[in-house]
Amino acid sequence: MGLTQTQEYYLQTMGVEVYWSRNRVIDEPVSNSDEEKTASARVPETSSQESKSWRDLQQRVASCQQCELHRGRTQTVFGVGDHQADWLIIGEAPGAEEDRQGEPFVGRAGKLLNSMLFALGLQREQVFIANILKCRPPNNRDPKPEEVVACSSYLRKQIDLLQPKIILAVGRIAAQNLMKTEIPIGKMRGRRYQYADTGIPVVVTYHPAYLLRSPREKRKAWQDLQLAMRVYQETA
Repeated sequence: MGLTQTQEYYLQTMGVEVYWSRNRVIDEPVSNSDEEKTASARVPETSSQESKSWRDLQQRVASCQQCELHRGRTQTVFGVGDHQADWLIIGEAPGAEEDRQGEPFVGRAGKLLNSMLFALGLQREQVFIANILKCRPPNNRDPKPEEVVACSSYLRKQIDLLQPKIILAVGRIAAQNLMKTEIPIGKMRGRRYQYADTGIPVVVTYHPAYLLRSPREKRKAWQDLQLAMRVYQETA
């Protein structure tokens, strides 16, 4: 895929070195204001029934007490983004800052995710971002199986409402739970999967928090993103 100067910049902020051929053609850079206009122009109108379905689901999540996690949460983290997005990004569970703000992927990991999306030519507002869990596990521990089960119907309903063209599973917890497997994420990479019985393709990659701890793996993450874009282009 050809890269604009803007995309090259965000690859560099990810920590991925960009190598150019001498004869490369530089696409026109996209200014931030142009990107913002594109994102705002793209947000589609949703029907009143669709909007009501999203509101009802969000209210159900906000009042959920199906597992013990509700006792320690500040608030639920429903998800954020375009309700008609082609791309669905799924992480594992809210952290401390997400629990405080009520939005997934904020802080340093969120900034890195934004850079990963920008490298694909996407803005955060053009995708939908959710988690396997809607409440923060104490001390950021891994989700328990019963907690995943308690939240699974909410995530499935989000997927049914959204009908994305592709799901990007970010991190081990998300990848293994979506695919119902215990295969290490390093061995799951590089393949196209399918979510349940929906036919929606799934591509897995490393979690931004892991990439911040292991920056040498960022090039592998870029390979995963390129695969995701190829899969998306085949299905769009």
